[in-house]
Amino acid sequence: MDELMNLSEANLAKLPEAVRRPTYDRSGLTAGIVHIGLGNFHRAHQAWYLHRLFDMGLGHDWAIIGAGVRAGDALQRDRLLAQDCLTTLLELDPSGKSAEVCGSMIGFVPVEEDNAALIAQMADPAIRIVSLTVTEGGYFIDPATGGFDASNGDILHDAANPDAPHTAFGAIIAALRLRRDAGIAPFTCMSCDNLQGNGTVMRQTVVTLARLSDPDLADWIDANSAFPNSMVDCIVPATGPNEIALAREFGIADKAPVTHENFRQWVIEDAFCNGRPDLDKVGATFTPDVHDFEAMKIRMLNGGHQVLAAAGDLLGLETIAQCMAHAPIRNLLRRVEAEEIAPMVKPVPGMTPLEYLDLIDRRFSNPKIKDTTRRVAFDGSSRQPGFITPTVRGGLEIGTTVEGLALVSAIWARYCYGTRMDGSVIAPNDPNWETLTVVAAKAKDDPMEWLRMTAIYGDLVDHARFAETFCRWLSMIHADGVEAAIAVYLDS
Repeated sequence: MDELMNLSEANLAKLPEAVRRPTYDRSGLTAGIVHIGLGNFHRAHQAWYLHRLFDMGLGHDWAIIGAGVRAGDALQRDRLLAQDCLTTLLELDPSGKSAEVCGSMIGFVPVEEDNAALIAQMADPAIRIVSLTVTEGGYFIDPATGGFDASNGDILHDAANPDAPHTAFGAIIAALRLRRDAGIAPFTCMSCDNLQGNGTVMRQTVVTLARLSDPDLADWIDANSAFPNSMVDCIVPATGPNEIALAREFGIADKAPVTHENFRQWVIEDAFCNGRPDLDKVGATFTPDVHDFEAMKIRMLNGGHQVLAAAGDLLGLETIAQCMAHAPIRNLLRRVEAEEIAPMVKPVPGMTPLEYLDLIDRRFSNPKIKDTTRRVAFDGSSRQPGFITPTVRGGLEIGTTVEGLALVSAIWARYCYGTRMDGSVIAPNDPNWETLTVVAAKAKDDPMEWLRMTAIYGDLVDHARFAETFCRWLSMIHADGVEAAIAVYLDS
């Protein structure tokens, strides 16, 4: 191993030659984007595209200022500021691994309860885009209706205290109010989360929340700001000791490195209100119609992850790649995808749904990517209605089978029972875990109890074809085990 270097601006030139590092002068960058939610995905995806654009000598006024609205984000801020907001990106492929230092982020605003520093930063006229990765469960959506959930405590606070908001969306509204009052053009609000129509959802959240306190401002935002839809894709595991050790193998002491696969995709609706970087020059796709790309990725890749994760964790499989090496689980994935999910998806330029299935099969099977079943199974109460139940509804509507998707839902219900098939305890893995485990215990004797969670399933409890199939699978899983149920499905 080369001499270990602390990651910093001063040490960039001293890093081993094998490590790709910025070729641009970071002191010449100026901020054009505030990004809220500085997790691994953003740093391996959106930040990388900008980094590569800067490497081309372009767009140096589009650097990123990081932000967070949760108390825990302050720890990430400390880690990143200590290394000058640099991140080591570690690409892991079956053919080998490589390291690259990403330098597109140049600051991180203080994390405060009233978000005052964040609001001031977003009110700066230089900021023309505010982007977010706050997870699909972070947009205050009522799963039963798809509308805005105005009953949340933080939303009620922001409506009553618009100048001292708790949420990212309240902070965005406060900043847009300052810009309107000063005669400054609004910024584009860009969601980078895995939601069908994520821009449309973000518009709903921002405009509806604004309307609770200032209807005139809500109208101004709706008419003048922009909320482009986008599809983002890259498999990015969580960081732990192994990832930190891997960075050290490249001679880099990085407290927050990121591992990722050798694949990225970013498809963006070309609908911005205040300029945009030329991300198409580094591989992003601008299009007036992103929805077919969104549907393919969300239903097949994100939905496919949900097919695998709970089943794998119940059987003691630690990673998605191990699930793909487990023949029954891999065959479950391929059959559910081919028979029940792909019929709901349109082809996109250069890719049919079945070709996309082969692509995600290869990506999920990459043994170098240590993407854990626990991470992928997290927050099923948002991911099931986000990635699974819309396809169930589509199948019920057009008359295709929903046997496999009902089994997937039953496996998740058994997962929320809280023990693996070997009896070991599953640590809480959902924001609503306490409620889910109570309902899962009741559903062992009365499976319909699970489907009565209308916040997740809406009216699916009233659709006999799905409900009866779900109940049969859940009863079988409790009686005979997950592997037995999967075997019956595959033999049918």
